[in-house]
Amino acid sequence: MKVSYYPGCTLKTKAKHLEDSALASLSALGVEAKELPRWNCCGAVHSLADDDLIHHVAPVRDLIRAMDEGSSRLVTLCSMCYNTLARANLIMRNDEVKRKTINDFMTEESDYHGEVEVEHFLPFLRDVVGWDNLRAKVKTPLSGMKIASYYGCTLVRPKDVAIEPIGGRIMNEFVEALGAAPVDFAASTVCCGSYQVLAHPEAVVPVIGRIIESAGNAGADALILSCPLCEYNLVKKQEELFQSKKISAKLPVFYFSQLLAMALGLGPESYRPDMNDAASIEFLKSRDFPVGSAAVRP
Repeated sequence: MKVSYYPGCTLKTKAKHLEDSALASLSALGVEAKELPRWNCCGAVHSLADDDLIHHVAPVRDLIRAMDEGSSRLVTLCSMCYNTLARANLIMRNDEVKRKTINDFMTEESDYHGEVEVEHFLPFLRDVVGWDNLRAKVKTPLSGMKIASYYGCTLVRPKDVAIEPIGGRIMNEFVEALGAAPVDFAASTVCCGSYQVLAHPEAVVPVIGRIIESAGNAGADALILSCPLCEYNLVKKQEELFQSKKISAKLPVFYFSQLLAMALGLGPESYRPDMNDAASIEFLKSRDFPVGSAAVRP
């Protein structure tokens, strides 16, 4: 099986452990991910201004790339990329005036009317690969691990592009398929603060502390997520909170695809612990998962 794949910018730099583990896992599951040719940044956020169409050109151009490749489905990993592409896709499907304006602007591109389905990796695993098939492929069940799934904002908001309604179980089902125990916690869909961590850290950092404490108090051993910005906030700011004694303990944080690669029996060159923080590396060591040459970092 082949599928068109959109990586996005951060997955080629700071979030290589999200991409590398996901692509290696797809290969192990018999899926060939074909990266879009000449893809560009999706813009990272969906503009809410009604007359701001120029910021939708970038994601629409990526959708055109997929259409021109003959693909009816485009799979993404980054929550922010998924949200931006999916919402731009809705405009091109549902708003005739905006669709014409955007298509007319891109004179050297094919006209696009929403022919491609934008799909996040998690629903692709559930609906195309299948949980039963995934269970059958697991070589190293994550038995004994208690995993909290953090959705953040862009996987579940707004409703018309959510991978499932708030309160759904897709990430818990994923965790169960890997042999681990899912842990529900109250802050699983609380915003981590996003880019406001740069402009207003004094407002964002306490929220990050609330998310970490909520998962930890619910009994989680570790937390998984799908957004590089969430990962940055929950890892980097967690360290600051721990050092200042504003949280009682650190919680290991992984991309969901890293646990997938581990459960499929792939090596550290696939799930890339060298890009994780010290708490996460020590967590893997305590459960006898190889970490390769990963150095424990603060």
